[in-house]
Amino acid sequence: MNVLIVGSGAREHALAWRINQSPNLTRLWVAAGNAGTAELAENLDIRSSDLDALVAAALEISADLVVVGPEAPLALGLADRLIDLGVPVFGPTKAAAQLEASKSFALDLMRDAGVPCPDFASVWEEASAEAYINSHPGPLVVKADGLAAGKGVILCEDSGQARAAVKLCLSERAFGEAGDTVVLEEYLSGPEVSVFAFCDGENIAPLVAACDYKRLEDGNQGPNTGGMGSFVAQPEMWTPRLESEVEETIMKPVLRAMAERCSPYKGVLYAGLMLTDTGPKVLEFNCRLGDPETQVVMPLLASDPLDLMLACAEGNLDRASVRWESKNYVGVVMVSDGYPGDYETGFEITGLEKDGPGDTMVFHAGTKLGAGGLGSPAVTAGGRVLTVVGGGDNIEQARQRAYSRLERINFQGARWRRDIGAAANQGAARTAG
Repeated sequence: MNVLIVGSGAREHALAWRINQSPNLTRLWVAAGNAGTAELAENLDIRSSDLDALVAAALEISADLVVVGPEAPLALGLADRLIDLGVPVFGPTKAAAQLEASKSFALDLMRDAGVPCPDFASVWEEASAEAYINSHPGPLVVKADGLAAGKGVILCEDSGQARAAVKLCLSERAFGEAGDTVVLEEYLSGPEVSVFAFCDGENIAPLVAACDYKRLEDGNQGPNTGGMGSFVAQPEMWTPRLESEVEETIMKPVLRAMAERCSPYKGVLYAGLMLTDTGPKVLEFNCRLGDPETQVVMPLLASDPLDLMLACAEGNLDRASVRWESKNYVGVVMVSDGYPGDYETGFEITGLEKDGPGDTMVFHAGTKLGAGGLGSPAVTAGGRVLTVVGGGDNIEQARQRAYSRLERINFQGARWRRDIGAAANQGAARTAG
């Protein structure tokens, strides 16, 4: 199979790493890729927002499958355009991607389908928001309805903060068109977990779950980021009972509701859940694999990834064999100094050679090849630079291996959290939407 992966982060490097192991792979391309994917595939200088160029590239290389990593091209309709041309796509159509592209759409669907979720209201002007805030004086979550690059969620401890957050979206237009509609939600508490379901529009594969850390600093302090690390702890974190409950009360009802709306969901459905005292509730849906969760989930996949992804695209997942390893992985993200604010790039990365402990991987995100091209030292090119992953028979062994490998890597201004997967912190892993 000729395969094209769309995206340039550590998620796409992890996908390329796993797909590269498939006996069904003939050749692999990544658009736009990074210094890590360049070692596994041919990078194409195409941005994920350039749908015309992506479609042309898929046709030129005679792609047998296109795997879309980021949400934006899915929300813009990349899958639709490729499907119309007969190119199989691992990723949902524009209509199905509304589950992530519009929070109000997802919440309305969940309410109609009886899926457990927070109490909410969708508003378009401040007067309606004021009425909801007055009737819900406790903590609230204010969200820009559309895609806001992970920045459109504001946790509000009181009514004053909620009013300010609404004003930020509607009057100050801090998130542009994404904030033209604002979603107000009740504030839920409990541990959070990211759950992934491979779907073909009708069938669903066995679920897999991970936890991620959004805050910049140890102890879940500091500003929110795109993700500072993640872990999978099997089976302690993800019990058969919890998996069955999530599948029956959340994933299957959503899949049925999308099919009933003539928008069958194909690809991977990501549910961000809060494990409340009354059971799991959905905080958000994503229409793709997560980042940094993909970096610890892909090593768990025992099945051929191309068999699985093509089965999702072609609607025959019921005939595919989907197996997950019972193992533990911890991934630690190395970031540039100043992230998630302003930061400098172009610093050489050293220590990437694998001379450390076994069962470790380094996935590139914000990197590019040095001036000497392939074979020259990679340099930093973004805020989140690398995800260093360690695996083990238990979470502590996985954690030790990840940090041992990480300590051999360096670039100017490198920062990372030191508590990813720590026993005292596993239950406190939090996302912020």
